[in-house]
Amino acid sequence: MKVAAGLAPLLAPNTIAVVGASRRKGTIGHQILENLISYGFAGAVFPVNPHARSICAVRAYPSIADVPDPVDMAVIVVPKEQVLDIAEQCGRAHVKGLVVISAGFREIGDEGAARETKLMEIVRTHGMRMIGPNCMGVVNADPAVSMNATFATAMPPFGHSAFVSQSGALGLSVLDYAQEYGIGISQFVSVGNKPDVSVNDLLVAWEIDPTIKVILMYVENFGNPRRFLEIASRITKVKPIIVVKSGRSHAGALAASSHTGALAVDDVAVDAMLTQAGVLRASSVEELFEMAIGFGARAMPRSRRTAVLTNAGGPGILAADALVMYGLQLAEIEATTIASLRPLFPAEASIRNPLDMIASATPAGYKAALTALLADPGVDAVMPIFVPPFGVRQEDVAEAIASAAATQPTKPVFAVLMGREGLPLGRAEFRKAGIPAYIFPESAARALSAINRQVEWAARPAANPTPLDADRDAATAILDGAMRDGRESLTESESLALLRAYGIPVAESRYATRPEDLAAAGQALGYPLVMKLVSPDVSHKTDVGGVRLGITSEVQLHEEYHELIRNVRERAPGAKVNGVLIQQMVNGGRETIVGISRDPSFGSLVMFGLGGIFVEALQDVIFRMTPIDDAQAVEMIKGIQGARVLGGMRGAPPVDHSALAAAVRRIAQLGADFPQILELDVNPLLAMEHGAIAVDARVLLRARN
Repeated sequence: MKVAAGLAPLLAPNTIAVVGASRRKGTIGHQILENLISYGFAGAVFPVNPHARSICAVRAYPSIADVPDPVDMAVIVVPKEQVLDIAEQCGRAHVKGLVVISAGFREIGDEGAARETKLMEIVRTHGMRMIGPNCMGVVNADPAVSMNATFATAMPPFGHSAFVSQSGALGLSVLDYAQEYGIGISQFVSVGNKPDVSVNDLLVAWEIDPTIKVILMYVENFGNPRRFLEIASRITKVKPIIVVKSGRSHAGALAASSHTGALAVDDVAVDAMLTQAGVLRASSVEELFEMAIGFGARAMPRSRRTAVLTNAGGPGILAADALVMYGLQLAEIEATTIASLRPLFPAEASIRNPLDMIASATPAGYKAALTALLADPGVDAVMPIFVPPFGVRQEDVAEAIASAAATQPTKPVFAVLMGREGLPLGRAEFRKAGIPAYIFPESAARALSAINRQVEWAARPAANPTPLDADRDAATAILDGAMRDGRESLTESESLALLRAYGIPVAESRYATRPEDLAAAGQALGYPLVMKLVSPDVSHKTDVGGVRLGITSEVQLHEEYHELIRNVRERAPGAKVNGVLIQQMVNGGRETIVGISRDPSFGSLVMFGLGGIFVEALQDVIFRMTPIDDAQAVEMIKGIQGARVLGGMRGAPPVDHSALAAAVRRIAQLGADFPQILELDVNPLLAMEHGAIAVDARVLLRARN
């Protein structure tokens, strides 16, 4: 086991003091000490209690200063009012690490937050590291350490998964789950309020630990998302990270006034970050464990081509539906494989994919069919499903499946044993054979899909968002000018000029503040034209009749101007009208939207989706943290549900994906370069058969402090 030097006293200590150890059973102070002793901690344990001579038959000491040996880690289980004094004593005694179980800190409000700040001052002053406060503790199940420094009564079996949890209560369930599901845990850490040791710190430590193959996480927030993205992107190339993130909140969306800002709710930023980092996101702890079981497979799939083997039609159909729903493929079984299997089963059997052997299937039938499917070159994974009929033992079927799986050790088998007793009876057999086992086909399909995504992610080149050429000086001048004027938004002409400075093609335009300017604008641009309201008080111009299309002459230009002004006066009587923007009318193309939104924690996010009215009606958009590279821009375009609209339908030619991706990436770079941009919408960005062009843009700026 290799542990990062700074966290070694906490993850693999040689000596532990339990400050607040108690003789009373049922107390946390007693349970932690009892766990350390009963689960065979490989080092020395020192109970600290001024009112006890011994606890659990181990000599106790009145204070940490009285412990005769150097202490690597002190577990603090005392009332919140005593924690600061105990932490100070630990620092003076040269304790290297603290695990503060005690609650009553930032989680209870201002008084607790002040107490936590003082605690961190003590920790930093003495050069200690700290897990907690308000945590459940630490487990290291490696036999060389065998440490259960938590108040959980269950010690998970040793294995190759590490788990970090922000919830102590959930941690208890996690350890119970691990024991029930037979998932081996190497290390478990409940981080609590995490003012010192964070999730990112643990990721760095687990990255270099060769005993850890899979990292599991339950988190409620990300303290430093950009740092997480950097670390996780590196780790997921060699080790899967599976996350359950709670708090899918929509708070804050109501305060946004652009399309992008309104759609960039809290969870969108999390999802963008996890996707970019190659992290697998589970919707529940149960799903997280389903995935974790899957990574115990003896082999990783070479492709998404999967075969289903069953003794009942219904579960086979459910499995096929689930495989397709989760992005897997039903493999085409070769004719030679079908021919070899047909004589082995009754005429009623369906020898295809799913392969339904019907209820009379025997263990021997399972072995023969699974062996044949695994040998088929068009099959890269198999899901055998067993529904227990009368007279066939689950143990015999499990043994047959394991025996057949051994014939092709390079292809994974994900087994489903349905029925109340099926899985418990077969799980031990499957675990030894490296076969993940589930109760329902949907669970197996979800897990197999996650394994495939991890394999594909690991094979992808690492993201490389190199800076793009842009006229940053021109962009800076536009933004600084608005900020000097005390404005919190750019005019549309300024917004389009900002895009132009970053190499994004824009429709040519002229700004007119009075009717006398119209003729010159029309002559300079040529017809047909579009006219748009310029007003700081109107977010969506079409809502107030502030857009006029298809202007073909100077006479019509004046008519449309007066009509536009009348519309605005009637529908938005209090709106200030600064003028109009006269713009070349761009015909054709498909409307898309590209936007920027700034999250206080995650920084700048770029959005892509179908534009115009579709962004509001369908909300078919994708977000990513900026900056992005070419591959990520293309992935965003192809990732929306309406991607087929851009690929060409009903005789329409496909749009220029290369030009569209370049525009998305340049807008993302603009957002990354200028943190003063709070929100930006380019709607629409017209995707043409050749090229892409921005015809409308809106930029909101961060208010000056």
